[in-house]
Amino acid sequence: MFGKQTTYAMASLSRLAEVFDDGRTLLSAAAIARDRGLKQPSVAKILSSLAQAGLVRSVRGPGGGYALARCPEQIVLYDIFRLFEREDRTEMCPFGGGICGVGDGCALHDCLRNAQDQFKQTLRQTTLSVFLPTSSNGKPGSAS
Repeated sequence: MFGKQTTYAMASLSRLAEVFDDGRTLLSAAAIARDRGLKQPSVAKILSSLAQAGLVRSVRGPGGGYALARCPEQIVLYDIFRLFEREDRTEMCPFGGGICGVGDGCALHDCLRNAQDQFKQTLRQTTLSVFLPTSSNGKPGSAS
């Protein structure tokens, strides 16, 4: 569903959301990679891109690391998706020309287009707050 870069970015940012405390807790690329079972060089590269995009802030030197640049509630998954994925803005069927797109749509055209639209809508409506620790009432916040 997502490319490797998007997967690494979502995994890294979800980890930073889990420890978010207004930027006091910093995690290294190595710690994020270890916690998520990812390759450290890839995580470091992705975090650099995320910092350039303003989604994370980095602190260099001993005790440095990465933290979310904004509250998890202010970062939607679409912010991440659009950095690493090519968005198809055409109205053609996912099957493309020759099968669909010339004349009437194929049998799956509307169904697949609706699924794509729903997927993008979910990314636009879902924030990193879904990764915050949950409280005893099941809502994001401090775990009890």
